[in-house]
Amino acid sequence: MRINVKFTPKGKVAVENFSNDELLEIFARYLKTLTKKYDIEVDVPHEVNNNIVADGTVVVMAQNVNCDVDTFFKELSRDIKVPLKKRLGGKLDNVFKTEVIE
Repeated sequence: MRINVKFTPKGKVAVENFSNDELLEIFARYLKTLTKKYDIEVDVPHEVNNNIVADGTVVVMAQNVNCDVDTFFKELSRDIKVPLKKRLGGKLDNVFKTEVIE
């Protein structure tokens, strides 16, 4: 399953403060942490996430999904806000919306 994580306008402003490699690392780290709580396998493939800031999207591949995908990504959104807020230095609402593509 492919999930497109599309940044909101405020989310786009926040991710502009990061390099592509930093964003890939942040997503990989928080996804790995959440997979300990949820029954899902996820990966952030580097080859399709070459320019996250310009694309405004992170592509996540999921398999063996045995949980509610929406709940998983809502929790990820809350977690991802932490490093984005620190670098941006302001308040953030929702930073992204998910689009599940089967």
